[in-house]
Amino acid sequence: MKKQLTVLIILFGMFQLSATDGYLSLGYGAYHKGLAGAGLGLHYTCLVNGNPASNVFLGKEFSVGIALFSPSRQYTIEGNPSGMPGTFGLTPGTVESDSKMFLIPHIAANFPINEKSAFGVSLFGNGGMNTNYPTQTFYDQSIETTGVNLVQMFVGLTYSYKLHENHSVGLTAVLAGQQFEAKGLSSFAPFSSDAANLTNNDASTSVGFGFKVGYHGKLSEQFAFAAVYQSKAKMGEFEEYAGLFAEQGGFDIPSYWTAGIVYSPSTSFRVALDVKSIQYSGVASIANPIDAMALPPAFLNPGGDPNNPMDYTPNPNHVPLGSDEGSGFGWEDMMVFKIGMEYDLNESTTLRGGFSQGEQPIPESEVMFNILAPGVISSHIALGMSKDIGTKGQAIHVSFNYALNNKVEGVNPFDFDPVQAQQGNFVPNQNIILEMNQFDLAVQYTF
Repeated sequence: MKKQLTVLIILFGMFQLSATDGYLSLGYGAYHKGLAGAGLGLHYTCLVNGNPASNVFLGKEFSVGIALFSPSRQYTIEGNPSGMPGTFGLTPGTVESDSKMFLIPHIAANFPINEKSAFGVSLFGNGGMNTNYPTQTFYDQSIETTGVNLVQMFVGLTYSYKLHENHSVGLTAVLAGQQFEAKGLSSFAPFSSDAANLTNNDASTSVGFGFKVGYHGKLSEQFAFAAVYQSKAKMGEFEEYAGLFAEQGGFDIPSYWTAGIVYSPSTSFRVALDVKSIQYSGVASIANPIDAMALPPAFLNPGGDPNNPMDYTPNPNHVPLGSDEGSGFGWEDMMVFKIGMEYDLNESTTLRGGFSQGEQPIPESEVMFNILAPGVISSHIALGMSKDIGTKGQAIHVSFNYALNNKVEGVNPFDFDPVQAQQGNFVPNQNIILEMNQFDLAVQYTF
């Protein structure tokens, strides 16, 4: 099973991942993205990783889609490095990440079993953790570039059951596979519990499982309500990066819940309001904060020779990278609010739009490591439309999403003002600014 999943992950790795809530996707398929990821209470948005309870209302349906995704990521270092022994200053300036155009595929199908139940299957990707800086950001002399690449692929197997004419529940078994690669981080080897499995290795693959449960209810002719809970996917370790990620290469996929209502003031106009909560804090490698005082295994004695091992005092609070409590990306839980609207222009054409606003998952204190994963996007604007073609349920859906430019600014916790340091005051010497925007153009065909 792992070999087959590895092949699928590699195929998905030829593509890349889409507009994001942190590093989870904003939406799945052009229909869903055209509402900025809102519309959980609209049963016809459910086929690609939507509400498993809604599949029973779809009938027999197939969906294929692809999107062009273009993220723009950069970091800026302000202030010169101090050059003091035991510090880790970065080169001043702005560096943009390469790799700015990606294709994102999906495929899904739904099959009625009888009048009260249905079975569905979907294959889709997830994420947003990718950087490829054309410079030695952290002074790794063994390679010319710096960055990470995370590819995640999911197979969802869904059973949906109708409790009543207007109420249903559903369960999805989620099989997950992921692949990770990091480069340009060898300067952190003294801080690692396993320096041989820290950076510049081949891509590492892991697999795991999770589940999703959902409810859908049409409360009246004007109102519908839906809710979903997605469990944490317990993943195997990234063995080739056991010295980078907390818990010896652990990288589980976080849980989340979503709830949404739909208000239909007329038969041709619908408004969807959704709220989504992502529990990044449940994954140590994502949530553990950076601790600049715990990473060094020893500290240089005042006036000591940096090249003399005898001039160092062991750090009693040393917590290396890769250990259970090792430093991570410091991400916080994220609450996202979404609104989407759609209007039936005529019997064959529907127009839609939406807006999504999320909390910032990256605190100002965590910008250093998040140079590698600057998922600072908070706001998305979406437009979309659907056009029926033929008489057998075929339709083309298109969407455009733009993530507004956003910045998070903090300090380099490994460098200090030399004048203040001589007086015993450890004042940060450099600012780090993470910046990102992106767009996503998607096409989906349902039949």
